[in-house]
This record gives sequence, structure tokens and C-alpha cells, in this order.
Amino acid sequence: MTAGSFLSVDHSYGGRRWTLRGGDERQALAMSQRLGLPEIVGRVLAARGVTPDEADLFLSPTLKALLPDPSHLRDMDRAVERLVQALKEDETIAVFGDYDVDGATSSALLMRFLRAAGADPVLYIPDRMTEGYGPNAPALLGLRERGVTVAITVDCGITAFEPLQAAAEAGLDVIVVDHHEAEPRLPAAAAVINPKRLDDASPHKHMAAVGVAFLLVVAVNRALRAMGWFGSHRAEPNLMDWLDIVALGTVCDVVPLTGVNRALVTQGLKVMAKRGNPGISALSDVAGVKERPDAYHLGYVLGPRVNAGGRVGQSDLGSRLLWTDSAEEATALALRLHEYNLDRQEIEAAVLFEAIEQAESCADDGSPLILVSGENWHPGVIGIVASRLKERYARPACVVALDGGLAKGSGRSVAGLDLGRAVIAAREAGLLEAGGGHAMAAGFSLKPEKLPEFRAFLAERLRTQLDGGDLSPTLEVDGAVALSGVTPDLLALIERVGPFGAGNEQPRFVIPNVRVGKADVVGSGHVRAFLTGPGGGRLKAIAFKCIDTDLGVALLSSAGMAMHVAGTLRLDTWNGRNECQLVIDDAAPVAS
Repeated sequence: MTAGSFLSVDHSYGGRRWTLRGGDERQALAMSQRLGLPEIVGRVLAARGVTPDEADLFLSPTLKALLPDPSHLRDMDRAVERLVQALKEDETIAVFGDYDVDGATSSALLMRFLRAAGADPVLYIPDRMTEGYGPNAPALLGLRERGVTVAITVDCGITAFEPLQAAAEAGLDVIVVDHHEAEPRLPAAAAVINPKRLDDASPHKHMAAVGVAFLLVVAVNRALRAMGWFGSHRAEPNLMDWLDIVALGTVCDVVPLTGVNRALVTQGLKVMAKRGNPGISALSDVAGVKERPDAYHLGYVLGPRVNAGGRVGQSDLGSRLLWTDSAEEATALALRLHEYNLDRQEIEAAVLFEAIEQAESCADDGSPLILVSGENWHPGVIGIVASRLKERYARPACVVALDGGLAKGSGRSVAGLDLGRAVIAAREAGLLEAGGGHAMAAGFSLKPEKLPEFRAFLAERLRTQLDGGDLSPTLEVDGAVALSGVTPDLLALIERVGPFGAGNEQPRFVIPNVRVGKADVVGSGHVRAFLTGPGGGRLKAIAFKCIDTDLGVALLSSAGMAMHVAGTLRLDTWNGRNECQLVIDDAAPVAS
């Protein structure tokens, strides 16, 4: 047995060694006793670094306690002063956003606020295929020609040096609102708000762009209130009403759901449940979301549909959906995005098939990186495919679309390896035409002939970060729960640890020594099963997209063999049910 393996599982059906997530056992016990929680819930809290003194706020996060003063960010007050001036003098303001969910939510939030403050803002979302990511000079100069005097870039702009220089020379004041990795030099702008500025001491380095945009809205609203801007002629907006938008962008950008992010999402989910945003409500209806929304629905149901417009359709659809107040328009936009998402799924499946074929040839070469490339791969799906490869091979993955004289790539990383900084270093070394990102995700473009050199550079940078470690596949679990102990009451207590996502992963438990009473194939390659325990009881379970894997084969042909099954627990409330279900991540035979 390899040291540290949980339940002696060194090589599961998924090819992974199971390990117990770390945590202080004494603190786990102290929290369970102080809060009156089962020990397994105390262990879940301790494994996420929560201490007894922090537990109450962690379980009940509030913006009053966790939202920072916006003015602590560098250039925030400068941005507020310029925007207040623009509003007073009725200048034309543009919002220039990225085409992903974080960009769409950031853009929608600012559009809603500026309209509420009396402005008639212009929205500009660049086309992924023809313009690429971030501000470009023709677009900014075009806005200036249309009479725009102030442009706010959201979720982009921190490294757009040439375009922003051109805008400044044309007399366009640009306010950058971003959260991507910054360089020592900053772009020419009226204000640059980014907690990752190297000269910013903000402790809130991991906010999504929509969170930073929300701080800007709070700051501008505060300044307008102080000068008497709101009154009988113009009602002051309730900023809390827009937290559903903030929650959507925060979850979908996969930033850590800790601290202020946790409070924004917790409160935003409460707002979303009230169905006050016509766009989110329409999209939920189109996607078939009937239950109270949680972080899973944001990340895996709503988010991909908002993203679909920028990936394979029309880039501004997601933002328009989120800031329209027309139920009719919202329904039409939601239906279009839903159709685009179906198209995206087909395109993604085709690219993923080719990418896996290519990756298999280099998966065992000892590199800490998977990098694949292909002609005619749609740039709109390469980020999703990179994420799939990362999950499959448990290492950073980059997917590159080759199109004539320029290659466009997207990468996703694993915990502990900062891909964004490695990509920025490659750009600074002259290997890339453009590139940036953050620890878990990055985007870049380069000349195809530089691809081999870039691959070697990236692999070496990531290998240095490993510092002698390896990327052997492991599965972290939070402990074991007997099948008879899986109850709706336990799941309700576990849900208090949510919302779950990056930095606060959904707890994964092992249901030990169970047998598959029945298993069959459902949907597109999913395996549905019913587990039975040695002391009786029955638990519904499902393993997604596993029909062609060793896990799927084992579940379908176990013939009553005892196995340990690992996964996440969910409460199925569909049609009034109140049943527990296990979403299977892995399984292993019981050691004899």
C-alpha cells in the first residue's frame, strides 16, 4: 500500500490513488461539538482551513462583514471621480466587455447601474473570431468617433498596452476594471482597477472581474448619494438586487469561493431564487431548472449557455440577456443562447475526439503539460476542450486552434501550477503575439512555427513549479460515510458548508463496502446504478459519461462484487422528492 492511500486504494477503476483531504482533526472535533454538527461535517470544515473562530462566519457569510471598502483598491477613487464627472456632464459612456460569463456579467452589471444613474451607455463586446480577446484599437477609436468620451473595460485591458495608448491619444478616457495577472508596467488609462496590480496591497487578489466591477458600482453609487444625485426625480438603485448577476460571474470564472467571493455568491443565490432578473429567469426556464438554484446550476447549466453566444454565436447576447428588463426579449435571447449551446456541444465533441487522439500519444512522455493543436478547430470551444483534457489527464492542458498564419490557444491548469504566469513569461520572452490569464486559466496567440518552442518553454516553467513533485493522478476524499448514514438531514447539514466551487470544493465521500444491485445505461453514455449496503439500505447513484471507461465497465458488470464508491452527495427534490443520490466520481474493489 502506498503511504497515505485511503481505504488501501492505490489504483482505482479510474486509475487514481485515493487520499484523505488534509485537516486538523482536533479542530474538526471542536467545531462539530461547538456547532452541534456531525463529526464528518466538522472534518469537512477543517479540511477547508476553517478554524473554530471562523466557523460561524463561514457558515453564514455576510457582505456587511466581508465586503471591503472599494477605496482600498488603487485608482478606485480616480475612476469614481471620472465617472461622476461623466454623469454630471451627460457624457457618453461605453462598456467594453469580454465575451465570457465573467465579462458578460460585469458588462451587464455596469449597464444596469449606469442606466439607473441616468446615463445611456453603449455596450461593446468584441467578436471572438474577428477581433479576439480584449480591447483593440479599431474598436476603441470607433467608439470615440461615435462620441464616447469614457470607456470602461471589464474583464480585460490590463495588458492591452497598444490599443489603450491609441485610445488615450484620441482623447478617449479608459477605465480598466480587470482581475487578470498584471505586469510591472500598466496601460495608458484614466484609472486601472485590478487587485492583482503589483503595486496594490489588496488582500482580495482572487475576485472575479464582476466582483471588482461590483466594488466600482458601490463606490460610484456612494459618491452620487453623497452629492444628492438621487431623489424624487431619480430613485437610488438597490445594488443588492444585482447580486444574482455577480454570483453567476463569480462562480463561472472559477475563482475561490472564500472570503468576499463566498459572501457575494451566498447572497446572490438568495436573490436569484426570487427570479427578479428576466434574463436569468428565462434562461433557467429554457434550461429546465425547476429547483432552487445553487452553484452547480450557475457553473454547469446557466453559465455554458451564457458563454455559448461568445463561443459559437453572437458575442453580446449573454450581456444583453442579463441587462434587459423585457421578459419578451429575455425569452428570445435565452432561446437563441440555448440553441447556440447545442451547436457548441456538437462542435466541442468533435474537437475533443481529435484532441484526445493526439493527447494519447504524449500522455506518458513525462511532461507536466498536455498541449495539442489542430487545423479547423473552432476557437470558441478550445477552452472547454482544454478543461476536459485537464480533468482526463490530471495535468495542465492547452488546446491550440491553427488558422493560417496565427495560432490561438486556451489553457486550463490544476491546483498548484500557475499557468497564467507561465504564459505571461512566454509572452515576455517573445514567444507569443499576445497572452495572459490567471493561475487556473490562460489564453494566448502565436505564430504556428513557434509552437514547439512555446511547448518546451511552458513545460519547463511548469516543471520548475513542481519542484521535484509529480502529477500522479489522485482523488481527494473528505472521509467515509456508511450507506445507512446517508440521509436528507445529513445532506442539509453538508449544504451549509456551500456554496461549493473552486477553493471550497464539493465534499467527496466514500461509501464503503457496497454492492451494485442494478445498473444500466441512460442518456449519452451515463451509468445509473442502485447501491446496497451490508446492513441494508439503498442509494441511487449515477456516473456521468463513463460508458467507455473502466469505471463504467466495472459498474455494469460488478455481479454483486463488493466495492468502495466515491462521489458527491446530492438531494433529489424533483417533483416533490426528498431522496439522496450519489454522483459517482470513482470506485475501487474492496481489498481482499
